[in-house]
Amino acid sequence: MLGEWLRTGDMFVRDEDGYFYSCGRSDDMLKVGGMWVAPMEVEGALLEHPAVLETGVVGRTNPDGLVKPHAFVVLKDGQIATDALAEELRRLVRTRIAGYKVPASIEFVADLPRTSTGKIQRFRLRQRES
Repeated sequence: MLGEWLRTGDMFVRDEDGYFYSCGRSDDMLKVGGMWVAPMEVEGALLEHPAVLETGVVGRTNPDGLVKPHAFVVLKDGQIATDALAEELRRLVRTRIAGYKVPASIEFVADLPRTSTGKIQRFRLRQRES
């Protein structure tokens, strides 16, 4: 609580027309190359691919010590996880959003960890090893 206000940690941006857009929670935001990245934006781009059922994006530190987006992707039934599909997903994201937001790596998984209310548990994704 902050006085009479409940501070949720949710982040929003307002465009020039006055519309607000959710960027997710402040503790989920990634600092990539000095720029903030909202995992929800990357996930939205990945979900545009017809093979993708759901996805979760977190930051992962590379060998150079830099944080890069890492995507966990659940495929729809009948889809096969391949390196070619991972590259196709990266190309799709690159056409939708800025290049620094493109996942440096994509990991195909059977499911995503969720809370009892169905929200993705990003802290568990951050704890997973590739």
